[in-house]
Amino acid sequence: MTHMHVAGSIHADVSSAAPVWLDRPTDANALVDGLWSGTTVRGPGGEMHVGGLPVSDILAQAGSPVYVIDEIDFRGRALTWAQAFAGWKVYYAGKSFLSGTIARWVFEEGLNLDVCSLGELTVALRAGFDPARIGLHGNNKSEDLLRVALQSGVGRIIIDSADEIARLERLGSELGVRPDVLIRVTTGVEAHTHEYIATAHEDQKFGFSIAGGQALVALVRCQGSAHLNLVGLHSHIGSQIFDTNGFEVAARRTLRLMSQFKEATGVTLPELDLGGGFGIAYTIDDSPATPADLAHGLSEIIEHECRAFGLDKPMLSLEPGRAISGPPGTALYTVGTIKDVELGGGQSRRYISVDGGMSDNIRPALYAAEYSAVVAGRVTDAPPTLSRVVGLHCEGGDILVRDVFLPGDVRIGDVIAVPAAGAYSRSMASNYNHTPRPAVVGVRDGKVSVILRRETLDDLLALDAGLD
Repeated sequence: MTHMHVAGSIHADVSSAAPVWLDRPTDANALVDGLWSGTTVRGPGGEMHVGGLPVSDILAQAGSPVYVIDEIDFRGRALTWAQAFAGWKVYYAGKSFLSGTIARWVFEEGLNLDVCSLGELTVALRAGFDPARIGLHGNNKSEDLLRVALQSGVGRIIIDSADEIARLERLGSELGVRPDVLIRVTTGVEAHTHEYIATAHEDQKFGFSIAGGQALVALVRCQGSAHLNLVGLHSHIGSQIFDTNGFEVAARRTLRLMSQFKEATGVTLPELDLGGGFGIAYTIDDSPATPADLAHGLSEIIEHECRAFGLDKPMLSLEPGRAISGPPGTALYTVGTIKDVELGGGQSRRYISVDGGMSDNIRPALYAAEYSAVVAGRVTDAPPTLSRVVGLHCEGGDILVRDVFLPGDVRIGDVIAVPAAGAYSRSMASNYNHTPRPAVVGVRDGKVSVILRRETLDDLLALDAGLD
């Protein structure tokens, strides 16, 4: 089934209660390989354990709902990317999830860091991240952000507009610095993903168009600037991408531009960043490539295209985010209400309401993202029942897991676990309906550590000037 938008599609499911990819499982208790963090298992009594801890212990210490980050798994994925792309610069995309703790883990595992706001940059700097290993993104960087970046010695700035070039030149002259910069280009490649996360087609806000000629103009302008050190190009084709096909076309167009720039100026640009967007498994329908396979495929593409254009192979970089932070994260919720809804034609669906919702994971409502779920506190012989896990917010589109088979005896107080919740859940969370955001905790070797504490109503009300 194709869902155009969650707010419009939830009432159009009657013809097919479950999507074609979702088969009724033989065991609704099973933890499907590839969906869960590396230390997630069912314990001897059937309760889910993460990081050596049963979920009941985690909830007793952290409350519900809560995001749980498997530290061993996070660090292992970061190291795997660094090793698979040895010789490349690997930047962790902080927008997927960033905190002081996460910044330190990324730094300790040898990765660089991408940030795209003053807040993210401030977190990184206060966590002690080496600014020379930080890259700065953003299509509308403020003067305050650029000033902090230049004064702190951020390693590279990815330029996104002609206005930004002028702004950087003025600030560079004022501060007496000459930052390394890359030009972000739009290659015209349509990533096979949702419109809102496909970022290399022409009709969107990011970058300079190659086809329209703006990219070459920006390169020449930066090369001639006394206040900017042009080092290369940046290309990002979208998110939740499972293969290298789109990268092949993007690399060809980007390297052709590098060749044209060399012909026009005699200068060989030394760096090329292929961006990120590498997908993960949210459901059994997702089959992401491994970092090793991606490294092999992308290296072959670059080598082939460089030979075709007579270019030396540039220093390469890329920006995995969710591929590192997503799978280590599990969201835990507690069931509050249950109702069965007749769909007609003998079909029905069970709506399971939990103590979270679109305020702690907006992705299903924003672009119909699919997730999985299990009952985490126990196992049962009850037959699988088609269910929909929904939140507590006053919105029909407040859906966390659109389609999932859960045991037919789900009851109030059960713990529901949602895998792959580490990326773009807490980082995109809101306070809709005046709902405090959940805590984020790390688990490792049977211990819980607070990464971000739970918000309280006092935190929210402290901002309300009308309640002084």
